Amino acid sequence: MRRTTKFAAVLAAGILALTACGSDDSNEPESGGDDTSSAAPTSDIKVGMAYDVGGRGDQSFNDSAAAGLDQAKEEGLVSDETQESEAEDGEAESAREERLRTFADAGYDPIIAVGFAYASSVGKVSEEYPDVHFAIIDDQSLADSANVASLVFAEEQGSFLVGAAAALKSKTGHIGFVGGVEVPLIGKFQAGYEAGAKAVNPDIKIDVTYLTQPPDFSGFGDPAKGKTAAQGMFDGGADVVYHAAGGSGGGVFEAASEAGEGNWAIGVDSDQYNTADPSVKDVILTSMLKNVNVAVYNYLKEVSSGTFPTGVNTYDLSVDGVGYSTSGGFVDDITDQLDDYKQQIIDGKITVPTEPAK
Repeated sequence: MRRTTKFAAVLAAGILALTACGSDDSNEPESGGDDTSSAAPTSDIKVGMAYDVGGRGDQSFNDSAAAGLDQAKEEGLVSDETQESEAEDGEAESAREERLRTFADAGYDPIIAVGFAYASSVGKVSEEYPDVHFAIIDDQSLADSANVASLVFAEEQGSFLVGAAAALKSKTGHIGFVGGVEVPLIGKFQAGYEAGAKAVNPDIKIDVTYLTQPPDFSGFGDPAKGKTAAQGMFDGGADVVYHAAGGSGGGVFEAASEAGEGNWAIGVDSDQYNTADPSVKDVILTSMLKNVNVAVYNYLKEVSSGTFPTGVNTYDLSVDGVGYSTSGGFVDDITDQLDDYKQQIIDGKITVPTEPAK
């Protein structure tokens, strides 16, 4: 992991306790009877996971975070006594705050907030509970907080690669982008996608639609809106549409499938070829991989070792924090070109913009 600020090393003693695999006491006689020392190690670290809208099962952003938690549990890094809760469409900020307080009051530590929409509530509640440790995904406004770790990604870099893939595969020279909510984070996806496409074809036409405007975040969980937006693009001549719209992306896949042969969709966050409905998987050209699972797992691995990350922790192409998928084999013929672009970005020969061109 590349860290843009420090990791503070905070001892877990007095806050969390890890049980040992066996006794370290040399004065303790070896048991000649029933030996239970070979039992799998257990952990007392109880994690509270606060998902964004869509929660576990969204086949995208939240599911990726859940996978990181599940891996940590399977490896005994944290206790099986985790607690999960998800945000509701249109809920008040007070509801997000109360979700975090409920975790803290019940003894869950650390608490992981999935999504930038939790920034305000994490900022407030982390001050109320200075001895509890928090992590927030996709926000770095709390970088100076003593008990908050910001887990962020270079979404623009991964989006550059799928933008290049879209341009290389497009037969019409016309592609599209569907964003869930028009916020700076999703603007990074758009910016990278446009830059990658134009690196291949400077004259390419790119349609852009956002499903909702803040404070309405339902654009991340409305497949019907996603389908309508993508249908308009396909009807207008686009033959590849990339979505950064969470659960709404399912509608984009449906639109691509119904648009007929030669039309593609691009997934986001996880390898959606492997998670989408089987009826649409054959139109998923590739997916921009945002390895939230890796960030969550690495964070919990640090915690299990007795240190609590703080500051900004950035996952980019150089550490495989982002990338693109090859499932389905649809981009096999262009992977050399995509990997060349990837290396140029890593080497600093290409600087990918983080904001869409005006």
